[in-house]
Parts: sequence; C-alpha cells; structure tokens
Amino acid sequence: MNVKEVLRELESLGTEQNRKVYSRHGVGDSQFGVSMANLEQLRKKIKQNHPLALELWSSANHDARMLATKIADPLQMDERTIANWMNVLQNYVLTDNFVDLLIQTPQARQLAEQWLDVDNEWTCRSGWHLLVHLAMKDQQLPNSYFEKYLDKIGKEIHQRKNRVREAMNNALIAMGIRNDDLEAKATAIAGQIGKVIVDHGDTSCKTPDAIPYIRKARLRQKVHQVKKG
Repeated sequence: MNVKEVLRELESLGTEQNRKVYSRHGVGDSQFGVSMANLEQLRKKIKQNHPLALELWSSANHDARMLATKIADPLQMDERTIANWMNVLQNYVLTDNFVDLLIQTPQARQLAEQWLDVDNEWTCRSGWHLLVHLAMKDQQLPNSYFEKYLDKIGKEIHQRKNRVREAMNNALIAMGIRNDDLEAKATAIAGQIGKVIVDHGDTSCKTPDAIPYIRKARLRQKVHQVKKG
C-alpha cells in the first residue's frame, strides 16, 4: 500500500464517536477517529515499512501518525527523525505510542536521561515513560540507576506539568514493581508525596494511587513465581 491508499483506508475506518472520544483526550481536529483495534489490523497488514511511516507522519493526520509509530523501523529512527517527530507532539495519546517505538531504539536510555528535565510537556513525558519501560524491561540496570530517579520524583513531582506528573507517577509505580528493594523505596517516597493530582479533562481516567498499585502488582508477581515452581 502507498501513502494515499493508507490514508483512504484510515479515513474509511474513522467514526464520529471515536473522534469525539479522542478529542476529549486532547487529539486535535486533524483526525479520522480510527480505533486502536483497526490500527492494529493495519499494522499487521502493512508490517514494518519505514519509508511509508515517514510519509504517513508527514501527513500531519493523527491516525496516520499513530500508524507510523507502529510500522516504523526503530533501527532507522535517527537523531534528526526523532527530533522532528518529537517537536510536533501535542497530546499524550500520540506521545505514548511514539515512546513505544523509541524504547525499541538503541538510544532509548540516552533519550530518557536527556529528556527528563526538558521544559516541554510532551518531551519530558516521553523521558519519564521511557524510564517506565526501562524499569519494566531492562533487567541489567542496577537498583542504583533507578534510586536517583525515585529521589527526583519525591522532590519534584508536584512542581511538574500536568501530563509529566502522570508519567512520573507511572515511573514511580514501575520502579516499585521491579523488586523488593525498590518496592520499599518507592512506597516510602509515595507516602511522602501523597496524592498526585492530574487533570484528565473530560474523561473517566483516574490517576492510580502508587502504594496499593505497587503492592497488588508485587503480590501477583510472587503468586505467579510460586505457581511456576
């Protein structure tokens, strides 16, 4: 499929109801309103196609850009492309899907460290959500790597921008779930922080309380380990 064919397909899959839902989550007018299920079907159909991903991103359509994050080749995401894509992010929906692509790149850890203190809300959110992925997936990193970020969350979370606070809370949870030692430190910091206020707009989304979330997830992990033997 070429870019014109994909855009026609996306337009045909969009619905008014999805457009209303996505608008409540901060997506602008340049959208068709394609469901995540349909985007996933298209991803499977197209498979990885980096040149097509670049063309779709250039269309400036939200759904096309969402699909671009799913079919781009992470190994071809060079510094210039990453910067160009990052500079046009305007909502957390596309930002988080972009992060799902970036975590697969060789420079994921470097990008996380580079973006954690950037003033731009979406760039900074990307840095913290990359840290979420690192906490969940990179077993080679020592506790000391994450401990400094837990301390940072404890000191700074309430002063950060809205969707950055959400990402920092998610990072706190991810690091707390990682192992026993980080669970103890994360829950202690969560206790010091108290309630994290995030404005989710006209949606039913809620900010999870870190301590019960971490404890339930750790309990599930331990039960699973016992069952495995």
